[in-house]
Amino acid sequence: MQCHAPAKINLALHVTGRRPDGYHLLESLVVFTEFGDLLEAEDARQDSLSITGPQAARVPISGENLVVKARDMMRERFGAVTGTPVALHLDKQLPVAAGIGGGSANAAAALDLLCRFWKIDPDRQELNEIALALGADVPMCLAGQPLLARGIGEVLEPVQTLPRLAMLLVNPNLPLPTPQVFSALGRRDNEPLPELDFQNAPGGLARWLRASRNDLERPARELLPQINDVLDAIEKHGAHLARMSGSGATCFGLFDHIEAARQAGEAIVARHPEWFVRATVTLASKEAMADA
Repeated sequence: MQCHAPAKINLALHVTGRRPDGYHLLESLVVFTEFGDLLEAEDARQDSLSITGPQAARVPISGENLVVKARDMMRERFGAVTGTPVALHLDKQLPVAAGIGGGSANAAAALDLLCRFWKIDPDRQELNEIALALGADVPMCLAGQPLLARGIGEVLEPVQTLPRLAMLLVNPNLPLPTPQVFSALGRRDNEPLPELDFQNAPGGLARWLRASRNDLERPARELLPQINDVLDAIEKHGAHLARMSGSGATCFGLFDHIEAARQAGEAIVARHPEWFVRATVTLASKEAMADA
């Protein structure tokens, strides 16, 4: 059995407040890409997790791994039906601590995959409760479609009309821990997102995005100045918009079509072979796919 774990891209992210328990309140427009990790499960004599792929060396394989935590939480919740040992294998393609939800996507994939492996059919609310206990980003990764995320990331509203978008992902191959970025925020009570309007995407979407922002970008750029070089490189090669995703350091550029994104990526790799660079497309809204 297999499950795709796509990259999560925050097209816009506004930090609008902070709860007494320290969690930040946000509004974010989120999309997912065809590019991502792959999680596999098969019968085994005992539980195990193996990790391969270009980013495997940066991923913990112990109980700190969110895939392991997801497996263990499923066992705690569902008991005897989860008794069959499972060998999990993760093909790790997404960079770690990169603002594109790699660990959260892996956890969401584990929940989905293990439900099928153990033949469990929980209701969506129950599965979302487990997902939220694993991390604020896991419920949106479990949804896996264009959406608006509010609260600490658990209040989700599907976006109905967003088409596929050609995108280039670039990271200087340097991790940037999320807690450090939030700690460096200068203001936590910012304005919410503007009213959604996606006419004539991606150009229209880029215009809407220019009226929005990523409130984590400024502190991230101060902590890791290489992000400035990444954004400059994406803009130089013809993107409608270049912006950092999430808490960084991955940045994205929106292009007219995938070939333009690939050409920009090739040019950037030629100058910066040490960077992570990947052209991809986002997953469209279900309604947009039905109209295509």
